[in-house]
Amino acid sequence: MVKDLSVELCGIRLKNPVIPASGTFGFGLELADDMDLDVLGGISLKGTTLEARYGNPTPRIAECDGGMINSVGLQNPGIDVLVNEKVPALRKVYGGCVVANISGFSLDEYRTCCAKADACEGIDIIEVNISCPNVHNGGMAFGTDQASAAEVTRTVKEVCRKPVFIKLSPNVTDIVAIARACEDAGADGLTLVNTFLGMRIDIARRKPVIANKMGGYSGRAVFPVALRMVYQVAHACRIPVMGCGGVASERDVVEMMMAGATAVQVGAENLRNPFACPQIIDALPGLMEELGIDSLKEIISAV
Repeated sequence: MVKDLSVELCGIRLKNPVIPASGTFGFGLELADDMDLDVLGGISLKGTTLEARYGNPTPRIAECDGGMINSVGLQNPGIDVLVNEKVPALRKVYGGCVVANISGFSLDEYRTCCAKADACEGIDIIEVNISCPNVHNGGMAFGTDQASAAEVTRTVKEVCRKPVFIKLSPNVTDIVAIARACEDAGADGLTLVNTFLGMRIDIARRKPVIANKMGGYSGRAVFPVALRMVYQVAHACRIPVMGCGGVASERDVVEMMMAGATAVQVGAENLRNPFACPQIIDALPGLMEELGIDSLKEIISAV
């Protein structure tokens, strides 16, 4: 029997739930010559800000056991280049779901960027990264406070007609409270989780490995914690969840979906193996057969 891998996010059909996570797949174009992008359920594009950013000083990526630490600093060409150049070029080679990942350092930046992304014909979903520091509020990340997270959500929803997914930081005491605040403020969906704050030290040089001292820890080691957060949020909220964090195999995808995710993003594994997503998609029907699953939709929130 042919297996049904399709899922639906806010009325948008994805041929399968597997999406490369923002920051791990560029703008999709970088791998267009090496793989058929149309096998992917969606692509979450590199995080984009209002103005072009060169990012943090190097070194800004370091491997470590079970994953990696990065402090790239949102290097990107800016929102105008995204909507006028990157997305139109991607649409020439890719017909699936395009997710624009938007970051901002003030409410005005979020509003402006999201309005431009919403007006871009080639973008289907707007994913709002609220792990950025609020420059008008002492540098605290928007996503670490319920009121701030809700304020960003309301601000973005005022200018967006397309589905808005808020990408949550795991570096909080109660991620369910943050998720509910975003839902109450009008979010159409949630992506979780972003990277965990981590650090490594070069003991020979007696200096942090990353120039910025600390960075986002991601990779296989964070999967059980990310899975727990997806489960908690998916069962506390009524809006769809995209699960992310340490996903590296078809079994991880099924676990995330059983925990409550409708779609699943693959992040750090793409940097280790650029073909991770197509390989996971290829392996899903065999695992479904093994588990007696005909449609992936039937296992969402199965636990």
